[in-house]
Amino acid sequence: MPQHFLLSSKAKTLSLSQVLRMTDAEAYAQFKAIRFAQNQGKPFCPKCGCVEAYEYTTCPLFKCKACRSRFSITSGTLFHSRKLSMRDILGAIALYANGAKGHSALQLSRDLKLAYKTSFVLLHKIREALGDLQKGVSLSGTVEVDGCHVGGHVRPANYKADRIDRRLKENQSGKRRVVVVMRERDGRTVTEVFRSEDEAVPAIMQRVAEGSVIHADEASAWDALVSRYEMKRINHGFVYSHDGACTNQAESFFNRLCRAEAGIHHHIRRQYLSAYAAEMAWREDHRRISNGEQYRAIVTAAAKHPVSRQWKGYWQRRAA
Repeated sequence: MPQHFLLSSKAKTLSLSQVLRMTDAEAYAQFKAIRFAQNQGKPFCPKCGCVEAYEYTTCPLFKCKACRSRFSITSGTLFHSRKLSMRDILGAIALYANGAKGHSALQLSRDLKLAYKTSFVLLHKIREALGDLQKGVSLSGTVEVDGCHVGGHVRPANYKADRIDRRLKENQSGKRRVVVVMRERDGRTVTEVFRSEDEAVPAIMQRVAEGSVIHADEASAWDALVSRYEMKRINHGFVYSHDGACTNQAESFFNRLCRAEAGIHHHIRRQYLSAYAAEMAWREDHRRISNGEQYRAIVTAAAKHPVSRQWKGYWQRRAA
């Protein structure tokens, strides 16, 4: 019987102890090398792009020779104006990368002895960086499309006689959203959140190249795609795959998302649903690379991402 990839030695190239045992100077040097990798690890100005800068000997700051502005290794990144040590930030990213189904803010606050608010914002900043990697991504070839209803749970009444049909629209809470996944065979996974599957059709037409082959179930919302794509439909009420048509890879993504909600986060508010869906899409696309490569990819994405306008000053209600 073949060994699962996560159990193999190839999947484990990073140990949390390696990160947390680093000194502050080693953590600083590691982030600096990743942050300025485009310039062989040498600092460049995030304001004007000048590659020549002075380095202060009394404090961890640099000064641009062109515009004369001062900056640090986290200036202009997600960790701008940070208060955590660089070792704690890298440790949080290592914990995040090691979570096969995600990592909760409560767990991170206990692991690193942080305030819950600090952990919550830090993890959402990482999700924002990973979610932005989906921007501008277009799919082609063979693409699986499916939707999953999330949230809006209505608790049934105690007595059976008082219970209502929760499937009807008038008996729903109005909080339910649909996560629509577009997954390219052996390619990228793209997610978006809508109120219904019908609203997802224009986004699918924008994301998926014309002439592609789309695999989908027999939901009526996907009928509008027939004129633009070659469609292969499957009736899940009778069979999971038939005559080459299936949405198994899309279902695999939804399985990861549902397990993350039920087993890790327990509840996802609808305003954050798109961030969690994008995180699970990234994890699904990178499930076959080692945790060390995932760690470096997350640090790189966070270092390249500009200051978050959504999460900067979030608890002070200054978010855009």
